[in-house]
Amino acid sequence: MFKQARWDEPLIFELGGRGRVSFTLPEAIEDIDVQIPEELKRGSLELPELSEPEVVKHYTRLSEMNYGVDSGIYPLGSCTMKYNPKINEELAGHPKVTYVHPYQDERTVQGALQVMWELEQWLKEVTGMDRFTLQPAAGANGEFTGVMIIRAYHLDRGDTKRDEIIVPDSAHGTNPASAAMAGFKVIEIPSNEQGMVDLEALRSAVSERTAGLMLTNPNTLGIFEEDILEIAKIVHDAGGLLYYDGANLNGILGKVRPGDMGFDVVHINLHKTFSTPHGGGGPGAGPVGVKDFLKDYLPVPVVEYDGEKYYLNYDLPKSIGKVKEFYGNFGVLVKALTYLKIMGRQGLKEASEIAVLNANYLGKKLKGTKGYELPHKELRKHEVVFSAEPMKRDTGVKALDVAKRLLDHGLHAPTIYFPLIVHEALMIEPTEGVTKEELDAYVDALKRISEEAYSNPELVKSAPHNTAVRRVDDVLATKRPVITWRMYRKLKEKGDIDI
Repeated sequence: MFKQARWDEPLIFELGGRGRVSFTLPEAIEDIDVQIPEELKRGSLELPELSEPEVVKHYTRLSEMNYGVDSGIYPLGSCTMKYNPKINEELAGHPKVTYVHPYQDERTVQGALQVMWELEQWLKEVTGMDRFTLQPAAGANGEFTGVMIIRAYHLDRGDTKRDEIIVPDSAHGTNPASAAMAGFKVIEIPSNEQGMVDLEALRSAVSERTAGLMLTNPNTLGIFEEDILEIAKIVHDAGGLLYYDGANLNGILGKVRPGDMGFDVVHINLHKTFSTPHGGGGPGAGPVGVKDFLKDYLPVPVVEYDGEKYYLNYDLPKSIGKVKEFYGNFGVLVKALTYLKIMGRQGLKEASEIAVLNANYLGKKLKGTKGYELPHKELRKHEVVFSAEPMKRDTGVKALDVAKRLLDHGLHAPTIYFPLIVHEALMIEPTEGVTKEELDAYVDALKRISEEAYSNPELVKSAPHNTAVRRVDDVLATKRPVITWRMYRKLKEKGDIDI
């Protein structure tokens, strides 16, 4: 269960008392005469006076109210919330990593450049691409970079009419956003009854205005696009390029490569597939790989190796320019390379196999449970997308209610209401790091919630009941977010907080 606590327990600023001390500063050096103008002197910092035990207890209590990949199953579909091996953190926190500076002379950072070079070689092998940039700071940043490369390629060829990017209706929401930001018109095509790209719709959509198609495989339903070679042919025959959204790469590692499917541009979420921390605002990394004919459009600089030394190459006249300051989030790159070296070729393949096994096991165990249905193909890759529409129709209990009730079981909810083509979607991706016992417990919780929905729907509709914060007003939280302790204090004094 989640840690039960009062939502209105005191803030750190409301604790303590006069004279309590948790840290003592060293004595001031008396023989230094420093004259500080009055207008520059600080006033009172208004810091609370607390003992060390009070501080420790307060922040320990807050940590117990949190939930993360080290707490339990975190099955956010399409997010691939993998366990983060602690050795990744250990190496990324090494002084020779944390103290390196991007303005240092290349001769003094050969190790850092080697890390970047070796990581690129691994990513090339995993994806079937020819060159990579490690600059992008996240998946969406990688998408934008990839689409800008596609744009630069067509403009460089004088093909100025190509102003359309095709995306399936099951695409990640960032796909059309990235295409629009790059100046393209977005053409949406429907999925067929099996949840894959409708080939006839694709044939009807391509034209002399097609710049490319953005696609992930497996797609957001967890279904492998079995017609991918035909899809690539249709797009290429029309003069367009094929872009691979790497969000779901964990479902095919070591089995098949995007480059072998016909993709020309690929982005990878290192913070998903390769186990670096994910969520909480970053940092992330979304390297972009391209086929050889697109390498001159990559952001500068790229890391080169001449057999004796590593160096940064800015000589790419057709480059789209920088997309991130310096060379990307270096610490994340270190973590990803650590994971790759530890796992090796066979380890990556086994990780993918177990991730697929776990998703299909969960799907089989939950299939047939009253209120849930599994649309489209039954066999999935890394994730499974159920619909709670029958439950909503029968009882009024929605996917949102199911997600909230899972919190009462001490379990993190899956992604809900995505992809949009599945109504009342519950998008579950357990990853390879989850045990059979954890999967069984998750299925049991979903089954119990189904029973509750049909016997006592109000119990589910009013969930969660055991968390520190009860169900919030999502509309009010969006329109009037409380984001600082001062705002909280003022609203509390006015009696204007109701959680």
